[in-house]
Amino acid sequence: MATKTSSEIIRDGLWDNNPALVQVLGLCPLLAVTSTVVNAIGLGLATLMVLMGSNLAVSLIRNFVSESVRLPAFVMIIASFVTCAELLMQAYTYELYQILGIFIPLIVTNCAILGRADAFASRNAPGPALLDGAMMGAGFLVVLIILGGMRELIGQGTLFADMHLLLGPMASDWVIEPFANYPDMLFMVLPPGAFVGLGLLIAMKNGIDRHLKERQKALQPTTTPGSKRVRVTGNVS
Repeated sequence: MATKTSSEIIRDGLWDNNPALVQVLGLCPLLAVTSTVVNAIGLGLATLMVLMGSNLAVSLIRNFVSESVRLPAFVMIIASFVTCAELLMQAYTYELYQILGIFIPLIVTNCAILGRADAFASRNAPGPALLDGAMMGAGFLVVLIILGGMRELIGQGTLFADMHLLLGPMASDWVIEPFANYPDMLFMVLPPGAFVGLGLLIAMKNGIDRHLKERQKALQPTTTPGSKRVRVTGNVS
């Protein structure tokens, strides 16, 4: 298996192989909690922490675990880091933890995390595995924030509401209300709005990829076929 360079790992996590927009993994929490930006950031940071920790741990033990118990060992490692994230949220952001509810423990079953542990961390050194976890987690976090911002802005007419649940009293006045007397759009707050928002993001990414591919193709130099040389053997009179 060819080892990826750091730039390839970064590009894969943030764009080319983004877990939410390309792999389309972890949709349950992605669609369920992105009604506001603060919910999206809370879940995204927890997922990022678990991805980095589990990737590093799986890479460190990859040569000591047999094939027969590999997946159960990976699940136990992921569950341990999810428990750590859960306890930290209970200690420092308890109200946000209550809002996110069951979706924090459900990180254990997130296919994106188990998939990276099995497909990448178990086959690479700790350094690349940690970087892969950080980039995949960051890519997932960015999509969560964009989708949460879209749904909050269209659904409620606000941005960064209730940020004090994550950052404390200093963020209590961070809320942005760009529209006066905005009529709430319930559709975007409900699950159907999450599906529509995610579909728009995927379509936008595909459109950008198509545009970049066409632009790269247009910039490539075109070669015009020249005249062929004819090899003549024997005497020419």
